[in-house]
Amino acid sequence: MSYSFEYIDIILLAMIAGFIFLRLRGILGKKSGFEEDITQSFPHEFPNVNPVKKTNFDVFDDKAKTEFLSGAKIAYENIITDFSKGNLKGIKNLLEKNVFKQFEAAINEREKQGNKSETTFIGINSAEIKNHERNGNFLEVTVDFVSEIISCVKDKNSKIIAGDPEKVKKVYDTWKFSKNVKSNDPNWALIETNIN
Repeated sequence: MSYSFEYIDIILLAMIAGFIFLRLRGILGKKSGFEEDITQSFPHEFPNVNPVKKTNFDVFDDKAKTEFLSGAKIAYENIITDFSKGNLKGIKNLLEKNVFKQFEAAINEREKQGNKSETTFIGINSAEIKNHERNGNFLEVTVDFVSEIISCVKDKNSKIIAGDPEKVKKVYDTWKFSKNVKSNDPNWALIETNIN
């Protein structure tokens, strides 16, 4: 008689353990290999590329292109508006060293002449990847942007010397972004503008 109670106890304990396991699995989930990496949440990031296993741009599939373009659009708007304001601090990490120096020189020249740029960014009509390639340890993506902007440049007396503060103009830009696959920095950097 006592033996049957021991077997019932064991069966009950096994059922309780199984129930707890199934509840925990339902709450915590199981690893399927498709979990989202939280390090990929930054808008200018690109899916990690293992430089040993990947020797080309195989990882640049439709999903990666969509994610990249989403970040590139944000970078494009931020760079244009901050350059217009003459403030490069917020976008320094988005600009390659030489591009940063060119932008800085242009802002310094504008300020030296006493001119002021006024820009209202209306929006991006389209952003399309023109080319993507791997160049050594660098992934490079060229993007054609079509945007609408209101812009003008005024002199120190607030006289308009370029542009029109009342007119929306369509702007066509071609920018090239680059990312070092061996770097821990997740950001892409603008390395060229208006490429022929």
